[in-house]
Amino acid sequence: MKKKQILIWLGALVVGIVLGLLHIGAIDTAMNFIATIYTRLFRLLAVPTIVVAVVTTLASLGGGKELGRIFRTAITYTLLTTFMAAAVGLGMYLLISPGNLPASVIAAEKSADLPTASTSYADHILTVVPDNLVRPLLEGNVLALLIICFAVGIAISRMPESRPKEIIVSGLAGVQEILFTLIRWLIAILPLGIMAFAAQLIAEAGAGVMADSLGKYTAVIISGNLLQMFVVLPLFLLLARLNPVRTFSGMIPAVVMAFFTKSSAATLPVTMENAEKRLGVNKKISRFVLPLCTTVNMNGCAAFILCTSLYVMQNNGMPLSVGTMLVWLLISVISAVGNAGVPMGCYFLTLSLMSGIGADISIMGVILPIYTIIDMVETSENVWSDSCVCAITDKLMRKKSVA
Repeated sequence: MKKKQILIWLGALVVGIVLGLLHIGAIDTAMNFIATIYTRLFRLLAVPTIVVAVVTTLASLGGGKELGRIFRTAITYTLLTTFMAAAVGLGMYLLISPGNLPASVIAAEKSADLPTASTSYADHILTVVPDNLVRPLLEGNVLALLIICFAVGIAISRMPESRPKEIIVSGLAGVQEILFTLIRWLIAILPLGIMAFAAQLIAEAGAGVMADSLGKYTAVIISGNLLQMFVVLPLFLLLARLNPVRTFSGMIPAVVMAFFTKSSAATLPVTMENAEKRLGVNKKISRFVLPLCTTVNMNGCAAFILCTSLYVMQNNGMPLSVGTMLVWLLISVISAVGNAGVPMGCYFLTLSLMSGIGADISIMGVILPIYTIIDMVETSENVWSDSCVCAITDKLMRKKSVA
């Protein structure tokens, strides 16, 4: 069944590429329409899935030792993988060594419209602390929602055994089943979405959206992401005595979905479904670890922040000593943790950091045309890393329960 599904998804991908290459206006419009519908539907389910999954899991686990072990394991591997992603990015930056852009190119961008970060990084951190219950839901502020869910879930677990508690837990379980039924329906027709996303991407590329390239800089980002995905993360799985090929094949739908949606938060329903149904991860683990990782486990973002910051500083004539690079490696890891799992989240975060040190950020306008493809690869890496952390946490928790 898995082989049949993979063949269907690959077939949908090929058909989508062919349709995109045709450059027929009516087909391009139809594919954009279908892709937009899919993205909106998955985003619709993402936020309530996070809220209900975390609250339900915490209500059953409580704030005891088991929750503490799961949390510590997930955070430990999140930080390790994020640090390694940034380190790999730094290594590729030093190896490929991208040069400076011509001054005329940067000057041309100064007169162009450049998206700017509306808040500083300090303000970004402040938005994590919710000031009411409704705004985080409306804005899709996942970190703020997690804080609320942590408090509500643990509060429910500490309630005395009574009829009200039983009603609350049963109601949440029912809502959760409804959400996962809707998710399964969307996954059942996912090939149609893959076809639309692929056609949309190829059509945009042919229209020149991603035609320009910065050569060595692009090679640094893409090669670093691919090394992290197919070398470093599989090594983490092997050390945990997990089969990387089996794990990756089980999570292919989520990785593909992440590539096209460019949002780890929107992909979360698929990620959770695949982890539970295709990898056999314990629901208590997946429904706690994956929403957590969606907000704090940003491997691709860490590498992008580090390499792009170094590139911007280099083009601004700032010295890049070994000490400076190591400091920014640490900054990139810290900054990536908590970055919003939405399209262009890393881009605006890097803008904030570069503005904060007084660098000329015109070069970010040069990067913008190729950021679409960078964002797609990064998001795939982030979701694959989330899946690895979840699988490793599940394996270690099973070992401890047996012991």
